[in-house]
Amino acid sequence: MTKVDSSFRPAISVVASPTKRQAILDLAVEAENRGFSGLACPSLGGTMGLCVSLAHVTHSINYWTSIQPIYYSHPVEAANTASHINEMSGGRFRFGLGVSHGPVTQRLGVSTGKPLSDIADYVAAMRANEKFGGQLPPIYLAALRNKMLQLSADIAEGAIWANASLSHMSTQLAEVPAAVRPDFFLANMIPTVIDDDVEAARAVNRKTLVGYVSLPNYRNYWRAAGYVEEMDAIEAALNAGERDKVTSLMSDKWLDDNTISGSASKVRDRLAEWASAGVTPIAVMSSTTGGQVKAINQLFDIYN
Repeated sequence: MTKVDSSFRPAISVVASPTKRQAILDLAVEAENRGFSGLACPSLGGTMGLCVSLAHVTHSINYWTSIQPIYYSHPVEAANTASHINEMSGGRFRFGLGVSHGPVTQRLGVSTGKPLSDIADYVAAMRANEKFGGQLPPIYLAALRNKMLQLSADIAEGAIWANASLSHMSTQLAEVPAAVRPDFFLANMIPTVIDDDVEAARAVNRKTLVGYVSLPNYRNYWRAAGYVEEMDAIEAALNAGERDKVTSLMSDKWLDDNTISGSASKVRDRLAEWASAGVTPIAVMSSTTGGQVKAINQLFDIYN
């Protein structure tokens, strides 16, 4: 376990939602001023545009895509854009890449191969373009299970989970020791809701995770993490067309291992637990009473 000092601040997920982009940039500047660990930029709302803007409005905080699906653009274009952002940010940008999920690729109408080879080929093509497009930033790969984590350790500078189980992290990292070298970045996107009404907070996080438990790769990850009963029950409900039952099948134990729900002190302590495990926690903020901006301001308040 890593000792966490009193000045610790998590990273924050920021989404460039249409009509809210300036508000998000303002929050990013505030996060930098308050000493938060970094900014993670999911693929919603135009990630790369957000990252260009962050290069100009922030000055010291590191930030990264978390993640940009490789099927969104050709690797040469991705490399050129990433190199541009890397240069304009003064080396503060990191390029998080992933293969995304079946529903996304189906919506895009793209042909996909095997995830490991697709992303390895994509990174290789980006690196081959470096002599033309400029120096690439560090590359992080979206990881979930051990094969992708091993690939991350082999060809990239970091790995990013989403909705990982804290109880399983030490086991997984022990099985892939190359991923815990000192210079290798490890982070996890954690759905987080601050509310003294823990059940109301959990209800929001349960809703957030419905889409993830609907994906076979996530169910298999959580089975490996020890949640076989929950995943089997959820899979049976999905197969029976009973999607409305899914949230009732999410046990509190499982939910609290993958998300954070509750009071300010509970949220702060749980984020510190993730940091102690050697993984940078990325707080993906939601609120029981408002949107992203309110939720991020709630997070600011607990670190005053």
